[in-house]
Amino acid sequence: MSPQPRSLAEWIAFFGQADLPVLRRTARELERLRANAALGNASNIADVVTDDPLMTVKLLRYMQMHKSRHQMHELLDVKQALLMMGMETFFREVPAILIVEDLFEAHPDALAYLLRTVRRAQRSASYAADWAQRMHDMHAEEVRVSALLTHVTEMLMWCYNPGPMLEIRRLQGGDRTRRSADVQRQVLGFAGVDLQRQLTLEWQLPELLMSLLDPAQAESPHVSNVMLAVRLARHSAQGWHDAALPDDYRDIGKMLHMEPNRVMSLVRSGAAAVLR
Repeated sequence: MSPQPRSLAEWIAFFGQADLPVLRRTARELERLRANAALGNASNIADVVTDDPLMTVKLLRYMQMHKSRHQMHELLDVKQALLMMGMETFFREVPAILIVEDLFEAHPDALAYLLRTVRRAQRSASYAADWAQRMHDMHAEEVRVSALLTHVTEMLMWCYNPGPMLEIRRLQGGDRTRRSADVQRQVLGFAGVDLQRQLTLEWQLPELLMSLLDPAQAESPHVSNVMLAVRLARHSAQGWHDAALPDDYRDIGKMLHMEPNRVMSLVRSGAAAVLR
């Protein structure tokens, strides 16, 4: 067994070669679609892939590593990627073999944190996609994928480095005044945002993910959409009583030109198809 990565550079190299895991539900659904030719089309498979941030980044990483020299633009549309590569190639080259849940036998508590992060990502992506459609955004797919992948490196670290990730949670719980990046540097030797930035570059993930890390881009409509979606998913993760939610409704309302009360009704009633 190779030694556990320690430095930022070692983790980047590790993730570049590792077989990225997927959720058990994803593997089961993909196998069901593979076994049924009538159902195993690009649209149905894309729906399964994009409900799992780890499967999504697994596919995008593969596509960027194998893209044609004639492909000038980053590929962000999962359905388009599947159509380009073909279903047979997808199942052969991007197999859903390594299962997330199987990695946590020694750390079931870490699995719970990972699944919460996945759930927030799913909700963030749904919120962002709905708002992009309401604003007739021509880049709605990039917005949705970026929201889904906003915390993907945190998910990967939960999968492959659960002990230190639990230590980070413990330290943060003991002193909520400390910045997350400072605690991460203390435990890991680097901040999660640095890993996210480097993997985004290495794997040529949506450019919007880089913009999310740049304070100068905070007022960009696409960045605002994703960040507000992430905020709402985080603040509503434990229900609709968080003290920060009124501010979220106000800021979302400004973006959508909608009254805060209408925003609250929209997201809480599920009218925007974001609550599942």
